[in-house]
Amino acid sequence: MGEKREVAAAAEEQAAVATVAKPSCYSLVFKLPAGGGNHMASREDREPAEEELFVPPLNFAMVDCGLYRSGFPDTANFSFLKTLSLRSVLCLCPEPYPKANLEFLEENGIRLFQFGIDGRKEPFVNIPEDTITEALKVVLDVRNHPLLIHCKRGKHRTGCLVGCLRKLQHWCLTSIFDEYQRFAAAKTRVTDLRFIERFDTASLSYEFRAVKFARLKFTSPLI
Repeated sequence: MGEKREVAAAAEEQAAVATVAKPSCYSLVFKLPAGGGNHMASREDREPAEEELFVPPLNFAMVDCGLYRSGFPDTANFSFLKTLSLRSVLCLCPEPYPKANLEFLEENGIRLFQFGIDGRKEPFVNIPEDTITEALKVVLDVRNHPLLIHCKRGKHRTGCLVGCLRKLQHWCLTSIFDEYQRFAAAKTRVTDLRFIERFDTASLSYEFRAVKFARLKFTSPLI
């Protein structure tokens, strides 16, 4: 009987040790300094590492698969942009691209397309249809995706380009204008809406059909 009690006691002790030693996903592990466990962990070891912040650019949103829109990115947005694995950036501002942004694009193998459109307020604003057409050709080329479209605030010039893209996607004008106004808000420009309404998509019909075929090729098992 005495031997059985000793065996049982030893088993209970082993079980207790195993329970204490079992790691928990909620426990904190501190790296102790060499020389034994009687010393406190250093402050650097005890403080958790700072998490990297991912800040999207102003007015950032997804337009379609592999296609995004925003205001002008700055250095605070670079960590976030890395998560998009961008292949191209399309800028609608006429000013020279900032050096820091150019270095970021070069370091990450991102190609820059720039179609300068004057961003002044009406009645001086004049949206060049040929520039929008050329920019849309870049947007429709899936070899440039993932792609980010941006201007200064991501409202008017970007809104016009995206609005013309929506016409190619056969959106009704009510939905196109609603999307434009969500970003422009109180600064909605009637000239922008009129430009989108009158924009002729006939010259881009071939490029748009090519985009649909390219996407179908990668998603359909029949091709």
